Amino acid sequence: MEYDLDSGAHSTYSLHYHLILTTKYRRGVLTEERTQFIHEVISGFTDNYGVELTNLDGEDDHVHILFRAKPTTGLVKFINTVKGATARRIRNEYADELKTEPWGDSFWNDSYCLISTGQVSLDVLKQYVENQRE
Repeated sequence: MEYDLDSGAHSTYSLHYHLILTTKYRRGVLTEERTQFIHEVISGFTDNYGVELTNLDGEDDHVHILFRAKPTTGLVKFINTVKGATARRIRNEYADELKTEPWGDSFWNDSYCLISTGQVSLDVLKQYVENQRE
């Protein structure tokens, strides 16, 4: 099997992650349009963190974000930026539709799930996501 490796000045690496975010109280407010909007928001700042977004999909109450990172990426800072920026932008863009939801100032659940994935499992995850769309 051939691996897709990245390299830095003194290192070779392949860092792939699977991030899962759930909406506050698992409210089913994520439509396909909103999920695409989240993808666009995240794509706007990934370069700042040395991250490459490889896939984003989800259902009405959660999103799966697959990304590649550099060894120097501050994962917690990146995740906090993802949660904060997407929550702000969704609340601004869809304010009229979401104002009836009784969840206070939060859009996302306070916790998150971050899983490191190898290239083999990443390919399996991508294939699974593609098969779910059919």
